[in-house]
Amino acid sequence: MRVKVPRLVIAGLSGDSGKTLVSLGIARALSDRGVAVRPFKKGPDYIDTAWLGVAARSTCRNLDTFLMNDEAMASALATGARDADLILVEGNRGLFDGVDVEGSHSTAMLARRLAAPVVLVLDCTKMTRTAAALVLGCRAMDPELDLAGVILNRVGCGRHETIVREAVAGIAGTPVLGVIRRIKGDDPLPGRHLGLVTAVEHPDPEEAVQRAAEAVADGIDLDRLLAVAQWAPELELMPADTPIEQVTVTIGYLEGKAFSFYYAENLERLRAAGVQLLPVDPAGASELPEVDGLYIGGGFPEVHAARLGSNTEFTASIRSRVDAGMPVYAECAGLMYLARELVVDGVTHTMAGVLDLVVEQRPTPQGHGYEVAVVDRDNPFFAAGTRLVGHEFHYSRLVSGSDREHTVLRVERGTGIGDSRDGITNGRVFASYLHLHAGATPGWADGFLSLAAQYAAERDGSAALCG
Repeated sequence: MRVKVPRLVIAGLSGDSGKTLVSLGIARALSDRGVAVRPFKKGPDYIDTAWLGVAARSTCRNLDTFLMNDEAMASALATGARDADLILVEGNRGLFDGVDVEGSHSTAMLARRLAAPVVLVLDCTKMTRTAAALVLGCRAMDPELDLAGVILNRVGCGRHETIVREAVAGIAGTPVLGVIRRIKGDDPLPGRHLGLVTAVEHPDPEEAVQRAAEAVADGIDLDRLLAVAQWAPELELMPADTPIEQVTVTIGYLEGKAFSFYYAENLERLRAAGVQLLPVDPAGASELPEVDGLYIGGGFPEVHAARLGSNTEFTASIRSRVDAGMPVYAECAGLMYLARELVVDGVTHTMAGVLDLVVEQRPTPQGHGYEVAVVDRDNPFFAAGTRLVGHEFHYSRLVSGSDREHTVLRVERGTGIGDSRDGITNGRVFASYLHLHAGATPGWADGFLSLAAQYAAERDGSAALCG
């Protein structure tokens, strides 16, 4: 179906240009005015996505032309855009940065596919007239891109603003839609390895978002911004209507400060399949509740290793359930948590011990970007020959352990656990550095849920025998 949905893409010239702070501020400022903002994040990012959800008071979804085909993209938009007054898409990296010199899968490419006006966030630190040259360069790079306006970020005094405004509007012929002054005091969005501090770990995410909203409300013409969004033509949306096989099981998933990387679509697909989801914080719970399977997503176990490792009752309960046949599906941080040991800054922390692995946290990325892998060995989670397209971003690496040899994925693009391998399996446990998105891989959990149903049946049978 074709619908008229106002939309904007917020882009930058590079990472750390300020587009996240501007996007958060726009989402919250408009939300406070009663505008139903439905946020999206370009790329496979988890952290900015969670922040955008907080700011818009709405679920944020990912749009990724590398991971997702046209149908999956249209379905994601249809789901996220229900009752939307504005679709707000935050880009990633620089406007034209993609996977190759042609800029494939860049923010600019996504904006063209969405037929969405682009608003460029321009970091003006120690720069005046050169700002016009940068905007002109973007226009020359892709004349067909709808570069609708510029937001000047990190602007100093009034004279600085005047010169940059006149240069961008006069020389580059591009409207200046607003100006964000340098924010005084502590950075409301502090960063670390992998990007920003997550919303769940931030001491006061609401205060951070509110500071961004105040900066936007003070410096950006929101009415003009909404008018620009109205320029977007009709958009083809495709609500998902594929029947999903029902599986009546209970799946626990680890959450809390150490584990917060879950795509909304993944959890929604599990619920759509009839799964009851049970969140559990491994740092505080005394034991794993009775569940039919355990899903462990990404996050920062290295930051919380001491607390996670000290909860030995909980890790013992996981090992006991795994020994009894409970299936586990783990990605990245989940792999690290299931290991025997996690070494951080030279200090060894005991982890869950489900897999015989020693993982070491390093100061530099060990795997970063899209990962493509093919299932080349039999296992109960994925059929042999299945091609998996996902994402990895980890500073950790495997340094020893016998289970590292039990892999079922041949990595065609990316790093995985190393030596072109990924996907460690041991019985009913699957662990990898590969993050999969349900929109890109609809059957990502089929094998896992089948094992959960089998385990549930085994438990019911045991209970009946005991009765």
